[in-house]
Amino acid sequence: MVFSSLFFLYLFLPANLIAYALAKTMRQKNTVMMIFSLVFYAWGEPVYVLLLVGMAFADWVLALRIGVSLRRGRKRAAKLGVAAVCAVDLGLLGVFKYGTFFLQNLKLLTGFPETVPQILLPIGISFYTFQLISYAVDVYRGEVKAQRDFSTLLLYVSLFHQCIAGPIVRYRDIERELWNRKTDITDIYAGVTRFTVGLGKKALLANPCGALADSLLISDAAAAGADAAAVLAGKPALSLWLGMLAFMLQIYLDFSAYSDMAIGMGRMLGFHYKENFNYPYTASSVTDFWRRWHMSLSYFFRDYVYIPLGGSRQGKLRTYRNLLIVWTLTGFWHGASWNYMLWGLYFFVFLMLERTVLAEALPRCHMAIRRLYLLAVVYFGWILFRFENLSLAGVTLRGMFGLNGNGFSDFETFSALKGHLFFLLAAIVAVTPLVARLGAFVRRKLGDNAGYGVYALGRAACAVLLLFCSTAALVGNSYNPFLYFQF
Repeated sequence: MVFSSLFFLYLFLPANLIAYALAKTMRQKNTVMMIFSLVFYAWGEPVYVLLLVGMAFADWVLALRIGVSLRRGRKRAAKLGVAAVCAVDLGLLGVFKYGTFFLQNLKLLTGFPETVPQILLPIGISFYTFQLISYAVDVYRGEVKAQRDFSTLLLYVSLFHQCIAGPIVRYRDIERELWNRKTDITDIYAGVTRFTVGLGKKALLANPCGALADSLLISDAAAAGADAAAVLAGKPALSLWLGMLAFMLQIYLDFSAYSDMAIGMGRMLGFHYKENFNYPYTASSVTDFWRRWHMSLSYFFRDYVYIPLGGSRQGKLRTYRNLLIVWTLTGFWHGASWNYMLWGLYFFVFLMLERTVLAEALPRCHMAIRRLYLLAVVYFGWILFRFENLSLAGVTLRGMFGLNGNGFSDFETFSALKGHLFFLLAAIVAVTPLVARLGAFVRRKLGDNAGYGVYALGRAACAVLLLFCSTAALVGNSYNPFLYFQF
């Protein structure tokens, strides 16, 4: 079940909100959220909901032991408890997400095993694994107390708003709101408008961008075929450039749309999830980009990997080593394939360049040049990300520079450009803060309470319009993926 499905929009979510509103006490409200969250997760994977519950239970027990050890002054025992949490969580993540990948590579090297099992990836396992680890580590650090009620911890990790594809919500950020939250008309208004913005991004922009990228490049299904390289090699240069532009727009609009909807639904119920994106394509460097893109993941690796390794406190060589570890893990987190690891290392190289060769030159450049540099780096990085088969990435790069011998354009590509030109311009505007700044400008101009009322009504009308247009776009549309479900 995805947030942008008609079933979710007009049956599951309304039923959840109605049942939640009818519940009298906070315990009843939490029970409602627990039931709906587990049903949501089990909708596509009824067996793997047991994995989610089992991991939460194991970490609940271990975190309680960590808390007891700390109170008794047994620091070593507490450290062993954290190690046990990491062993359980990362071990299960390794089996389900990377087991097939490791066995395939082992077979290539040794010929063993003869048959490699295809292990189904549980949806959202990368996200809820990191949430559970952050909870246990924060208990060890004394930043939160071990939760004594298992159902509360399970609610935290399974909340359907953010369980499947983030943002990665830390327990300490919503600990108080799990049992002490209030919702007023302002929360509902802010939540609904934020949700519809995300829905509009997804249905009206991300989905068409994805369909355009598939038509200009190659669909995921076709990319798995034997003749995928020949298909890509037959594309003219403009088709590949435009296709990668459409994919670059799709992946941001798709993922940020999910975060918008998650934040909006949480706000409707009194949860305040932190932002996950801050217009990353307007960044002025790769360093700045990663402060704006998937911020909850960046903060996780900073606080639970980079800083514990020593951060930048132990000299340049160790700093570079720590960054190398972080970016290798960042790439590998995105998928069990060598292209994701190379994608992480690709950004590591540019981050190192910005710390060394470009440290003085880049800040002196005009802002327009810095932003063009960032967009170029990110654009070509998405080629590595787009194709798990690295040979297809190579074919695409060669074709973009005319080395596949198919010329610059053809009738089909030129027709696609003409037919989608205004749509692409709208999508480009949507990845910038232009609309948000325009709204803020209008709000300032209206000024007083009466003016704010007009502004609020306008936003509400836009929310209704987005809901209507998104519904119309989703009716009969079978192309409705969420890219980050696979991670």
